[in-house]
Amino acid sequence: MTVFVDTNVLVYAHDARDKAKAAAAIALLTELWADGAGAVSTQVLQEFYSVATGKLRPPMSPAEARQVVADYAEWAVVETTAQLILSATVLHERHEVSFWDALIVEAALLAGADTLLTEDLQHGQQFGALTVRNPFLAE
Repeated sequence: MTVFVDTNVLVYAHDARDKAKAAAAIALLTELWADGAGAVSTQVLQEFYSVATGKLRPPMSPAEARQVVADYAEWAVVETTAQLILSATVLHERHEVSFWDALIVEAALLAGADTLLTEDLQHGQQFGALTVRNPFLAE
């Protein structure tokens, strides 16, 4: 089982402003570390660094954010290639999701993930064998 993690889950794990989301994100990420089941993309790592050093209050230092990126780079990482971008454009067109979300979905599919953790897409939505799960919804 592979679980692809979107940027917002990583950000909430390091954002003390929403304690409930932070706790949920930390618990999920801890479980994925223990299972070795986590996957991300270079897009996720880039977005995390940008948000962590610019939008978090207080922002992380560049060194702290770099260390988090280095840590998650130990997981399965899907690189954003020209082919991935082209695949995302097709998904964007067919499923009417934003291009950036389509890029995340395509990366998750390429990683062989069966679950995509994100709050940016519809909970329960399917893309082939991939199921979107919003980890912050009460189930």
